[in-house]
Formats: sequence, structure tokens, C-alpha cells
Amino acid sequence: MRLYLINPFNPLVSITKGGYRNKYRVWKPLGLLVVAGLTPPGWEISVFDENTGVPDYSILPPPDLVGITAFTSQAARAYELAAEFRARGVPVVMGGIHASMCPEEARARVDVVVMGEAEGVWGQVLEDAERGTLKRVYKGSFVEMDEIAPARHDLLPAGYRFGSIQTTRGCPLNCTFCSVSAFNGRRYRHRPIEHVVEEMAQIKEKYVLVVDDNLFGTRKDHVARSKALLRAMIDAKLGKKWMCQATANMADDEEMIELAAKAGCFGVFIGFETATKEGLTEIHKKINCQTGRDAKDCVQRIQRHGIAVVGGFVMGLDVDLAGVGLQIADAANHYGVAAMNVLILTPLPGTALWDKLDGEGRILSKSFPADWQYYTLNHPVARYKHLSWTDIVREMSDCQRRFYSVPRIALRTLATAWRTRKLSCVLAILRTNLSYRLNLRNDRETYRSMELSQGEAMEKSGAKAVPYRMLRNTIRRTLPAH
Repeated sequence: MRLYLINPFNPLVSITKGGYRNKYRVWKPLGLLVVAGLTPPGWEISVFDENTGVPDYSILPPPDLVGITAFTSQAARAYELAAEFRARGVPVVMGGIHASMCPEEARARVDVVVMGEAEGVWGQVLEDAERGTLKRVYKGSFVEMDEIAPARHDLLPAGYRFGSIQTTRGCPLNCTFCSVSAFNGRRYRHRPIEHVVEEMAQIKEKYVLVVDDNLFGTRKDHVARSKALLRAMIDAKLGKKWMCQATANMADDEEMIELAAKAGCFGVFIGFETATKEGLTEIHKKINCQTGRDAKDCVQRIQRHGIAVVGGFVMGLDVDLAGVGLQIADAANHYGVAAMNVLILTPLPGTALWDKLDGEGRILSKSFPADWQYYTLNHPVARYKHLSWTDIVREMSDCQRRFYSVPRIALRTLATAWRTRKLSCVLAILRTNLSYRLNLRNDRETYRSMELSQGEAMEKSGAKAVPYRMLRNTIRRTLPAH
């Protein structure tokens, strides 16, 4: 039996044309590699990541079963693929977070929907496929982490700059805009340490992305487990350089930062989300509001150990007013982060934010499934309380221009050299900053492609539409031309 596992691309964010610099921004489809690890030896498996190139499936050996995963922004392409293979008589299974949050939509377009974590049901899916008795829906449950099979890292070709691994699932924070707690639950679960170390050693890339939503957790027992993992990684002498996601509480424990650095950590992404306490209250990220916590001090404590900090922010909150773009850029510069990633508040299915904005009639891009392509977190898809669609575009441009100006990049690179005294960190930060700056032109092209659809959505919703000429001129005026 032949199985195809496919990670669809999104034409608006395709980075196959981005050249060498985008090797640092392409992550392996780890979920598919885990599914492959759960698949019995009797199946011949091929994994296709369309972010690195779209194959001509018509000339490949025909599969007996196709499995497709998708984030929300990939859903439209996922359905195109499903239609293509179903037309050839090949059954299609779709899983991942979008299918789990929108099962009825997915079920209308594929043969089988796998909801939730696949470990508990994937074996049954394959058995039913072999017998020709596939069910329409399989519901996975939250599995214990010792049940997770090692990912099949051998199934993707060379060319990725980063390998990837998962060591925990679940997030207790439950931020309003995030669907992780709905998909993986709020209970913080961690894999056995020996399993993580063994799999890390199997990854052929020197650089690794730890995909956990929060590697170090939020409680004392989480931190103790994290330290044990880091010590095991140090003892194993893996020789890997890795980056991860964490919350600001990482900086509360000097020993943990030191262990992370010794274990190979060179970068951490921290979601600061907003520069205001009102904004943190709105999104329910209470951990960032703890008394006495200073973001700049947190960043400096981490960077003193040679670990670069990338700051994440969200624009478009109900408390955000005109000038929020420069406010975010100034906050990021003040904190001293090595790079800044600003996302536009996006209501994703399964989140409290979706329920709120949908209930208030504030979701504008809702011609589904086609409009899912705009749900990349980089495009305005809703009506924001104090900022129009063109305001958001302008604020984002102001933010990026200030933070990623050439003088700022130069100062940031020099500061990284002074703090870390590590050439690898300096080069990584320089590449990251230049990549963000150069990719701003992609945003310019995408915003233009949204002009017509956004105007139509506003008209249908009864909102006052922006004249197309005015909208086009605003986009041209506010986005960098490069």
C-alpha cells in the first residue's frame, strides 16, 4: 500500500521563490513526520512539503491513500489537492488543526476527517483503509506523551536549514487568539526525556526548532522537568544548536537560562503580544502582567547567556489606537530584542476571539474556503475596533519601517556582538533582520491582491467601503517599495 502525506502551500506566503535567505524561515511539517512514524512497515510512505516545491502528482506512482494536514491558511489549497486525488478515485484523509476546528467544512470536501491528536486513531484509519471500510470521522484524544512515535526525519530530502522536534504538548495560558489549548488541551504534557534525546540525535540538521508552544512551562514542576531535559541534552553532547518558544518567566530562573545555553539554545521566541497592560488583560495573558516583571530586564538576562530573543507582538486589539505601530516598534527597541515579529490579530476557528468577532459580525473575509488563504496572521481579515483596514496596513508599515531600518539593524547586530561575543549569534541575527526587511515586499504584493476582495466583503457586510482608488494609493504610500 502506498501512502502520500502532503503539507499544502499557501500562494500568498510561498517562500520557494525567496532564495537562500528563506531557508531560515521554512519549518519541516513535523506533524506529518510523526504520522509517518506511526505508520506500519507495510506501507510505502512519501512525504511532500509543497513549501519547498509543488510536484506534478499526475506523473508520480498513484497512491492508495492520501493524508493532508493544514493550518487554517492552507485549507483552500488542501481542498484543491483533495479534489484532485478524489477525482482519480484515491481516498483522502485530512487532519491537523483546521480540520479539527472545522470538521463539517472539511468532511464536505474530503473522504475522512481526523479530529485532534492522531496517535490514538491513525492505526485504525490505516486498517480500515486496507479493508475498504473507512469511516467519515475519527476522533483522537489527548494522548500520553510516551505514546508518541519518533518522527520519520529520514523521509524529507536535504535542504532544510532547521530540523524540528516536539517535547511537550498543551498550553495552560489559553490566550484568546490562540487555538492551541483547544487542539492540544491546557494540561502541560511532556515526552519522556530519553525519547527526546534519542530523537534529537537522529536529526541530521545541526540547527533544530523545538516546536513546543512553551518549552519551559509555567509552574515549578514544569521548570524542574525542563532542567532535567537540558541536563540530559548536555550529557548526551548532541552538538545541536536550537531555538524554541517560551514565555517571559524563562528569565526568572538564572540556572535554567545557563543550562539552556549549555545545551545549545541560541534563540528564544517570546510572545510579549502588546506593550500595554490593557492589551494583556484583553487577550488573557496574565503571566506577562506579573508584578515586578520588566520586559527589558528579562531580555537582557537571557541575552547575557548568548541566547538571542525574538519578540512577538499582535496588532489590532480592541485597545489599540492610532500610533500603535510606532508604539510596538519603540517597545521592541526598548526591550532590546534581536528581532521583532508583528502579527495582525486574526480570528482563527476554535478560539475565543473567533467566537467574539463572529458573534459581533466583525469578520469580513469569510467567503470560505477561498478566503482562508488570508488567515496567515499577516493580513487584516476583520473589522478592528479603532483601526480601519487601511489603518492597520499603515500601522504595520510604520512599525516595520522603524524597527527594521538599516541603522537599527546595524545597531542591533553590534549590540548582539557585544552581549554574546558569538559570531554564530551575530550572523543569525543579521540574517533574520535582513530576511524580515527583504520580505516586506511580499506583504506589499499581498495587500494589493486583497484590495478587491476586502472591498466586496465590506460592501456585503454593510460597512462603509473604502474607495478602491483611495485604498490602492494608501497601500502604495505606506508599504516599502524596496
